[in-house]
Amino acid sequence: MRFLLDPEQRAFAHSLDSMLTAADTPSVVRDWSRGEHASGRALWSRIADAGVFALAVPEAYDGLGPRPVELALAFMELGRHAVPGPLVETVTAASLLAELPDPGPAKRLLPALAAGEAMATLAWPAPYALDGDVATTRLALTPDGLYLSPGHGPVRPSLDPARRLTSLEPGGELLSPDPPTPHTLAHARLATAAQALGVGLALLDRTVGYVKQRTQFGAPIGSFQAVKHRLADAKIGLEFARPLLFGAALTMAPADIAAAKVTACEAAYAAARTALQLHGAIGYTAEYDLSLWLTKARALRTAWGSPNRCRAEVLSGDRRW
Repeated sequence: MRFLLDPEQRAFAHSLDSMLTAADTPSVVRDWSRGEHASGRALWSRIADAGVFALAVPEAYDGLGPRPVELALAFMELGRHAVPGPLVETVTAASLLAELPDPGPAKRLLPALAAGEAMATLAWPAPYALDGDVATTRLALTPDGLYLSPGHGPVRPSLDPARRLTSLEPGGELLSPDPPTPHTLAHARLATAAQALGVGLALLDRTVGYVKQRTQFGAPIGSFQAVKHRLADAKIGLEFARPLLFGAALTMAPADIAAAKVTACEAAYAAARTALQLHGAIGYTAEYDLSLWLTKARALRTAWGSPNRCRAEVLSGDRRW
């Protein structure tokens, strides 16, 4: 049996790729890292116009979803272009709000998230949330339930300069007293896995282009067997993660999503190590665009579940978060 993307899904991914290529995302990422959000907000609106955030919002709240396969496709492209901002957190917040027993908060908050008029962030389980200073909807998920936080604390640095962390003020409006369920945060890991896979593919593409140009002993280093083997290993890891990602998007089973998350993130991390080694000293410099993907691959590896935790959930088949 063969599972292939249909023409409409492929066209959707291609349109996102074209739009993000024209947007010069490296400059947007650098602005975002400095706390300058104007270009990032403009790009956010264009991504929303393409329907990305609406994929996580039910039709009853002006969305198009939930459509996890298309969401995975979109986040692969967002990762491939290193788009900054609380992307995963926004679709996760949309999923949380849509599942609340009381539809009031969903009616109030989801249409703006689907249209890109609002950004959401989410603190779980750590006290820090991504981009709490720019998000307009700040959710805190605790054992006591889901809260709408009234504000945020100071910005803290992160391994990835574009992933700016803030604490959320305690208290606020209680949206639901129920603790999280396995399905509650499924979208977070699925979107993170897809984003990491896109990051890994971008690192591989950039490294292949580089080894074709860099010469040593009078020949491109890409012609050396050892270099070919490193690139082949990275390619195999990424391609192995792809069917796990889309399989998890079809089933939305927590164990499947954990498997996709650990496989995609480990493959992206391996691609980052290969890219860094084959680029040499230039790969370490923050001024070189490769660093935008290198730091993101490392940060996504532990976001929404460490590799060890995901492996344990795959082996045990645990349905609890």
